[in-house]
Amino acid sequence: YAMPNSSNNKYMTALEKESLFRGIGTVIKAYGSGYRIFAKDSNDLAEWVAENDAIPIYEGIEDFTINTVDSWKLAALVKMDEAFIHDASFDIENYLIKRFAKNFGRAEDNAFINGNGTEMPTGILNATGGAEVAVSINKITYDDVIGLYFSVKPEYRKNAVWLMNDVTALALRTLKDNAGNYLWRDSDDTILGKKVIMTEFMPDAESDSKPIAFGDFSAGYQIVDRQGIRILRDSFTAKPYVKFYTTKRVGGDVVNFDAIKLMKFAAS
Repeated sequence: YAMPNSSNNKYMTALEKESLFRGIGTVIKAYGSGYRIFAKDSNDLAEWVAENDAIPIYEGIEDFTINTVDSWKLAALVKMDEAFIHDASFDIENYLIKRFAKNFGRAEDNAFINGNGTEMPTGILNATGGAEVAVSINKITYDDVIGLYFSVKPEYRKNAVWLMNDVTALALRTLKDNAGNYLWRDSDDTILGKKVIMTEFMPDAESDSKPIAFGDFSAGYQIVDRQGIRILRDSFTAKPYVKFYTTKRVGGDVVNFDAIKLMKFAAS
């Protein structure tokens, strides 16, 4: 059965705290229709027009770039001791909500970064449907990081962030320019004024990896929630335990390839 609205709202609040990608991407809730949604990105520009002149029609190659974002089933099984559940002092609702949010949040973040698009979202590092590689390197240098920064169009650099794991972040903390100035600013954890976000799901800087992503993820990556969380409580098949089967449908994909760029290590 579907989780009650009040509990589902608590779950979504908890999930937003647990999920890194939901904080930087764009989330759409589309509970009432099918499992596919079209994401459109327009490239047209406003133009100055003299009084009483006709408004010009944008003559771009494509008025809209259309991307489909499918939804996929994400599931988890929680098993708990029946006596523990029936303890009057135990708040099972809040416990399960927090546990579901943690489990689903980690699974989502991993898929939004590394997903292959088969029965799961397409991640930004996916070889065919992910973000584009802007800089190919053999080792991380100051100039390469600058190059990745400028590979993103100015309109997307405004709200851009860096995405990497702890190992890569540690390597970047030691980079200096020719004058001895550090690239990383310790006072606010920024590079070139843009926030660094660290996640364990980004790969290390090694052969044939993509260790750094940079861009405006709110413009470049779309998350589609197609269904609230659903629960089946099973009190009979694993006594003295109670099993909670939980499922939800969610999709994710890169919808703007100008907004997010990647740094890639050369294959050895």
